[in-house]
Amino acid sequence: MAGRIEQRLTELGIALPTPAAPIANYVGFNVSGKLVVVSGQIPLRDGAVAFTGKVGVDVTPEQGQEAARICFINLLAQLKAAAGGDLDRVARVLRLGGFIAAPASFTQHAVVMNGASDLAVAVFGDAGRHARTTIGVPSLPADAAVEVEGMFELA
Repeated sequence: MAGRIEQRLTELGIALPTPAAPIANYVGFNVSGKLVVVSGQIPLRDGAVAFTGKVGVDVTPEQGQEAARICFINLLAQLKAAAGGDLDRVARVLRLGGFIAAPASFTQHAVVMNGASDLAVAVFGDAGRHARTTIGVPSLPADAAVEVEGMFELA
């Protein structure tokens, strides 16, 4: 029987992928007590980076939002593994960090990151409201347009 969060994901039309393997010398997540820190996730979909390049040049802000949403879905896949397969163990989303590949003149970083933040609240309700940092960077691994990391609390 699917848990409450799995049912919510189904209602939202989201199927979690297999957690992506790290592409360098790090782990996908670390658990310490009730805290789970999930490494930055890029917008991988079906094994390929869905949005590459710079937001505001190669990728529209709306596409950047979709990229951030995909990143959060990939965070959820890692989080599910960290929670022993049970997302109902997640008590709250504590923090999200967003990295937006963009030119120096781009200023809509927060709008792009809302793709991840809005999905966090849609999935977890009030427990999805989180602290957040969003910054612009000149480039990201695999030429991804967006990368999102997270910190979560387990019950």
